[in-house]
Amino acid sequence: MDINHEYVNVTDALKRIGGSMDLYKRLLNSFTGGDHIDPIEEALSTGAMEEASRLIHTLKGVAANLSLVKLSTLAGELDQKVKNGLDHSETFAELKHAYLITSQQIAEIA
Repeated sequence: MDINHEYVNVTDALKRIGGSMDLYKRLLNSFTGGDHIDPIEEALSTGAMEEASRLIHTLKGVAANLSLVKLSTLAGELDQKVKNGLDHSETFAELKHAYLITSQQIAEIA
């Protein structure tokens, strides 16, 4: 049985945390219990780019630690665009979509 999903690499995550699926489920539930996208969207829309970058960077790190691969990758891309003053609207839309899909896949796991 393949426990991995397109956006969530369970095998990799379990290696990181010593193989405890119960712990991983608790971490995933904690992640989905937070509000990660709205604060980023608000910071971007108000021009608070330093705050947006901090929030995006945090999301990237948490997603990477939980092996939420697509979310981490897109957060990294968005962070670079924001830091470099580039158009980030398409990448942010992709991030929002990836967050939705990731959350659905987490619900299947946890």
